[in-house]
Formats: sequence, structure tokens, C-alpha cells
Amino acid sequence: MTTDSKRFETLALHGGSYRADPATGSVAVPIYQTSSFQFDDADHAARLFALEEIGQIYTRIKNPTQDVLEERLAALEGGVAALAVSSGQAATAFSLLNIAQAGDNIVSSTDLYGGTWTLFSQTLKQFGVEIRFVDPADPENFRRATDERTRAYFAETLPNPKLHVFPIAEVAAIGRSLGVPLIVDNTATPLIARPFDHGAAIVVYSTTKYIGGHGAAIGGAIVDGGNFDWEAHAGRFPLLNTPDHAYHGVVWTEAAKPLGPIAYALRARTRLLRDLGAAIAPQNAFLFIQGLETLPLRIRQHVENAAKVADFLSGRDEVASVIFPGLQTGEPRRRADAYLSGGYGALVGFELKDGVEAGRRFIDSLKLLYHVANIGDARSLAIHPASTTHQQLTEEEQRAAGVTPGYVRLSVGIEHPDDIIADIGQALDAARSAPSRAPALNAA
Repeated sequence: MTTDSKRFETLALHGGSYRADPATGSVAVPIYQTSSFQFDDADHAARLFALEEIGQIYTRIKNPTQDVLEERLAALEGGVAALAVSSGQAATAFSLLNIAQAGDNIVSSTDLYGGTWTLFSQTLKQFGVEIRFVDPADPENFRRATDERTRAYFAETLPNPKLHVFPIAEVAAIGRSLGVPLIVDNTATPLIARPFDHGAAIVVYSTTKYIGGHGAAIGGAIVDGGNFDWEAHAGRFPLLNTPDHAYHGVVWTEAAKPLGPIAYALRARTRLLRDLGAAIAPQNAFLFIQGLETLPLRIRQHVENAAKVADFLSGRDEVASVIFPGLQTGEPRRRADAYLSGGYGALVGFELKDGVEAGRRFIDSLKLLYHVANIGDARSLAIHPASTTHQQLTEEEQRAAGVTPGYVRLSVGIEHPDDIIADIGQALDAARSAPSRAPALNAA
């Protein structure tokens, strides 16, 4: 079926080539719970391993359940190919290691999820890849940090927890003028933001979040936009344009030509996924397909509820400030309006006037909202980032990422908004009046 003209609601159910299981006629996507796949004959096996034909070899590399998830994600995002992996962290790491090696550098926004910051500032450094952090308030900072060994720019569309929308088009244009692709983590804004429409080359997701929506599985994905000419900038991307001796000397930009503009996605699967093994389980791929089917409906309710919660918090005396794109002014609001075409997202942050102890009391007093280290669940969630998700950062790094001691982040779910607001209200009352129990909050 052709999907180019279909809307989100239709693509979420019908995107890609899957219509029914050819063996049984099953409309629901089967869970192919197998490690290996039978080859037709010796020639068939040889063609698969030589990349002369794309097919099933081993579930660490590819699986039919995974195929359906990847095709639907690519269709929804407007990309040419996708790779599903075991977690959002794996997706982020693969997105960079697919084109960067020891001695190279990546220019990244400072506005990042705490786990990504640590991956960049500590772990990738052990691989010899330098991450240069710049403030995205001025897009020209990316140009200034670029040199001949820069392999990509990296950013989050709606940074968690700072919630200042990234200037996608401005930075993508700078990158393309220099031959540098922009990689965007769109985890917090699926369907709401369309990074490829604004010049991004690659999109990554933690599918654990809104794409799943059920909080039942861990996964990630990389979507290749097919819109960046890796061959035209061969000197900057030797991993894609010179013989790969780990795969019988293949040149990925050449190998991909019969298949379409998927050199980046092809290498990510057949080198990184094959060698590092962060494979998504077939059961989890199935669960994310179930989540995708209702994503367009859920995301609308998330967005509507979050706006109401932000308005409620703005009227509370205990709250010093509310961090929400729909309440911002100036350049942050302009960017929010330019890039969040489907609403302002479902994340709401706020700072309590009484600081960290009030934040602890608020978290401890919630009855409906869950206190967990996650976002994007159908349920409403709350957390105190300074003592959990961003605990491993220094105070300076926390503030650069938008985390202050009394900051509380809400991931607003799809419950009735009056019930969400009632629970937040009673917890604010308790935070104002009750003594602190000072619980120990562990990092996620």
C-alpha cells in the first residue's frame, strides 16, 4: 500500500508493507520468537551475507516483527528507513558511532536528558569521540565549534527537562552548508514535531516513551531521513565512503544504491547492531506496534491535558515559575510555535518557591501521579530531576540542562484532566503545610 498521502491516524495502523501474515492471514503482527531463520539454499544464504539481497538471517540483526515496527516508524516520521534497537540510549549511541570514530567530534546542544549528557561527556570519551557542548540559544555556536573532524550536530527537539525548543532549521542549515548532518532526538514530541521537514538528517527515539505509551517495554529507534548526501561529503564520512574491512570491504554508499538512499541505516544495522548486539526483543517490538496504533489519539490528549495543568500551576502561589512551551515568550515561544505544529507537548516543569524541600514534600504527597523515572506513559508521572535523573551531573551541568534544586517535572498523562489537577493541587497544599520527611531519592 502507498503511504505518502496518508494521515498519522492511518499510518499508525497501516504504514509500511505489512497487511497480513502471509502464512496464516493474521491481521495482528505475529511475534516471531526465534533466533534464526532457515535459508532457501546455499546461494540464498550467500546472497544475504553479501548484501545482494535483504532478508532474515538472525534476530540480532533483523526480525519480521521488528521489520513492521521499523517500516511504520519510518512512514510516520517521513523517513526512508528505520532501525529499532534495545533502548533509547542504544539508539543515541549508535546514531553517533555510525559516523564517528576515535579522533572525531560531535557538536551537541547543552540542553539534554541527563543520561545523554553522561553518555556524551563520559562514555563516548572512552571511545575517543569528543563531544563539544554549545548553547543552542545562539545557533551560530554550532558553526563556531565545527572543524574538519566534526561528524554531526546533536540536539533534542524539546529538551528534557529544560523545555526550550531547539532551533532545528537554523542549525540544520548551518550544518548543511558545512557538510554536517543534524541528528535530532524527537522522543518528547512524536507527531507533534517533524524534524525532517526542517532539515534534520537523522531522528532518534526512545520508543519506551510516547511511542509505547504503556510503560511495559524498553526500546529505541533510529530513523534515516534519506535526505543527506553522504557521498558528496566523502572526506567527512570515511566510515560510509571507504572500504569496510569488517564487512568484506564494502563501501556503504555504494552498497546502498540499489536499495535507495539508506547508506546510513544500512551500516547501522549490518555493522553496529551486528557487532554490538543491542537488538530489540521481538516481544518488545510487538508491544511498540500496539502503542503506535493509538499514538495519534493519545498524543492529542496528552497535549490538551498538559496545557490545562500548566495553566493551573501558573495560578498557584506556591509556584515560582512554570516551564512549558505554551507559556514562554520571546524567542523560545517563537521556536515552539515554529516547530511544535501539533501542540506544546506533555511535559510541564515548575519551580516551587520553598525550594528542594518543598519539591520533596510535593513528590511524597502525590496519590494519583506516579513517582518514576520515565516520561511518555499514558499515566501521569512526576519526578525531582536534581536528585534522580540528573543527579550524576555537577551543579553547573544541571543548571546548563535546566535543572534547579526545586525543579519538579511532570509528564502529563491521559487521565481526566480534572483528576490530574486535583492530585497536583492537594500535593501542593501538603508541600506547603507538612514537615519534610526528607526521603532518600535514588538515581534512575
